[in-house]
Amino acid sequence: MNNEKIYKTMTSVGAVDLAVGIIVLLTGIVAGVLLIVNGARLLKGKSDLIF
Repeated sequence: MNNEKIYKTMTSVGAVDLAVGIIVLLTGIVAGVLLIVNGARLLKGKSDLIF
């Protein structure tokens, strides 16, 4: 009985860890793409900048 409770707890914790890992991975990918796109826009408009 005690082993079954431990197994269920470990299963749910593993599922939550996997879900959080996927969310963090996707967030990192989206942030990286946004940074690259904005950097490209800055480079494209570099000639229009006057200091």
